[in-house]
Amino acid sequence: ASIGVVGITLDNLDIATIMSAADVACYTAKDMGRNRVHIYEASDSLLVERHGQMHWANRLVQALDENRLVLFQQPIVGLNGHSHEEHSEILLRLRDEDGEIVRPDNFIPSAERYNLMARIDRWVIHQVFSLLEYNELNQQEVTINLSGVSLVEDELLRFILKTARDHKINLEQICFEITETAAISHLGKACHFMQQLKKQGCRFALDDFGSGLSSFGYLKNLPVDYLKIDGSFVKDISIDPIDKAMVESINRLGHVMGIRTVAEWVENEDILKIIKEIGVDYAQGYHLGTPKEMRRVH
Repeated sequence: ASIGVVGITLDNLDIATIMSAADVACYTAKDMGRNRVHIYEASDSLLVERHGQMHWANRLVQALDENRLVLFQQPIVGLNGHSHEEHSEILLRLRDEDGEIVRPDNFIPSAERYNLMARIDRWVIHQVFSLLEYNELNQQEVTINLSGVSLVEDELLRFILKTARDHKINLEQICFEITETAAISHLGKACHFMQQLKKQGCRFALDDFGSGLSSFGYLKNLPVDYLKIDGSFVKDISIDPIDKAMVESINRLGHVMGIRTVAEWVENEDILKIIKEIGVDYAQGYHLGTPKEMRRVH
């Protein structure tokens, strides 16, 4: 059992506030391993974090209901013989109650914790397919991020295929990007999902490659088309020989397996020059193009 306790004092007599605090304390007890009691203290950092996530979850549901999610697009530039190809990654933002753009690292953790990612992923897929139907995306290929939750959801495959039919989309234009962590956590389901969509022409990219512990071992089992080299290795490649060696190793491994490589976080000309010399196939980063807001389809 997980128990949340909150004291009731003369300064704290509002029932809604008391119940909310008890709820937060109870969830904190679960987060800490269950089978324990957690007492609410306003200064508790875990409770403050949980309160913030609950607050964002409520705001996110409202934003979904009011259609205030926003898509941005960032170019993925071909190098070394791939320069004629036009690719881009679809990025998610949120427009808050005051009209300001909010980055995903502010709300995605709450969406993951409160089981909202599947709904968000479906919204993104529907929007992108609608844009493709009306020729609003002049790209040979667009990359859509999928959460680990969606990756193992049985209905998602059917949803993608039906939405593609409804919008008359050629799935050869679509690349789904999954994180290394999600892939290794659900290897069997991830492989099945990927294999079924690859039959329809979809491609797959493995994001943040190199940041996990088992990258090289499980890669043989995943039918991916692109390896996105973790940006933490790329950003200091011009000054850190270890980072450069990591990028060279990942690039070489990808090419041996017939997988194309993408360097993330290419922020200046020095980085771009080095990854070209290494032979990386594609580059993405602010030096090559910042994310731009896309036209909305209702």
